[in-house]
Amino acid sequence: MSDDGEMYGDSSEMPTQKLNSLRITDLDDDDDEDGDVVPQAPVDILEDDDDDEDDDYEDQEPVSLGFLEKPKNSWSVRRELFPSIAGGTPAWLDPVNFPSGTSCLCDFCGQPLQFLLQVYAPLSQKESTFHRTLFVFMCTSMSCLLKDQHDQWKRRPEKASRSVKVFRCQLPRLNSFYSSEPPRNNGSDKPSTAGAVLCSWCGTWRGDKTCGDCRKVRYCSEKHQTAHWRSGHKVECRQPFLAPVTPESTSNAVSSDTQKVASKNIWPQFEIVHEDESEAENSEHEGFNKSLVSPSRVDESVKSLLETFEVGGDKKSWATFQERISRDPEQVLRYYRSVRSKPLWPLSSGQPSRMDIPRCNYCNGTRACEFQVHMKS
Repeated sequence: MSDDGEMYGDSSEMPTQKLNSLRITDLDDDDDEDGDVVPQAPVDILEDDDDDEDDDYEDQEPVSLGFLEKPKNSWSVRRELFPSIAGGTPAWLDPVNFPSGTSCLCDFCGQPLQFLLQVYAPLSQKESTFHRTLFVFMCTSMSCLLKDQHDQWKRRPEKASRSVKVFRCQLPRLNSFYSSEPPRNNGSDKPSTAGAVLCSWCGTWRGDKTCGDCRKVRYCSEKHQTAHWRSGHKVECRQPFLAPVTPESTSNAVSSDTQKVASKNIWPQFEIVHEDESEAENSEHEGFNKSLVSPSRVDESVKSLLETFEVGGDKKSWATFQERISRDPEQVLRYYRSVRSKPLWPLSSGQPSRMDIPRCNYCNGTRACEFQVHMKS
């Protein structure tokens, strides 16, 4: 293993491999403390002039596509293997210091956010980012998501409200949680220390609250305590066979598998594997013949909306988006390995300008788009 952060990327693992070899070519220096989890808005850089020459240049920038696969083993999604995963519960990189308080909540409805995915994307330029993971959480209420979109259209609101939040965590190679040597990936890898107690209902956020009756299960919020009570804990609460909760039984512990949670609304868990977009393209792709959404399933409201767009505006953007996605319709993630890359926008209306994108709070540098997520029905 080299000291430049290339932990276990192997060029022979083609065409697909885990997202642990992702690298960004250049980023502004970041002086965050090691292990801190910092809220980070998924913002993108856009040119003011969107012409065909820019589109051609953008098409040449390296992009890694993420695809979903069922985990081959129960241990392959544990935090000590630094996984990229979608659904289930997060594998916190720093299992002790992660978001809490209002950071965990939707800013509109106040409900705890649900885990969507995480991407392991270390940066080799600095020792402090030898390990680096980005976590995405979202509210499951469409009403809140629409309010969030409307709020983003405002020009620099005094207090931004979000129903989707991204957190970044990074650690140096030498840390108190993991070995400095690469994982063996054979089921024998263990973290160095146990993590914090997690919520028995969602398995996502810190379980700071205890059931007042049995004192045996933990919760991140009163809302999840109420949900668990209504779903069956009311009956189980006073059962003598209910084992007491310990940090080892409700956390990303040293010897345990992924925590089993009480909620039935957690999304199924998948591993995210990646493939370079240029290698994913082949002669079998025929443009719109493999569109992201089949014509018969396009929502009628979307059809009606598209009919109101003028040719050359949103229709052109939508056509470009569909053509690009149709090359690899199963993609759920686009990871941009160059700071010059731009996101792939489905519509031209509503796109932020350079002035809409706030600069970095730490170095005042320009922000770049690192990845975008594609929700699939």
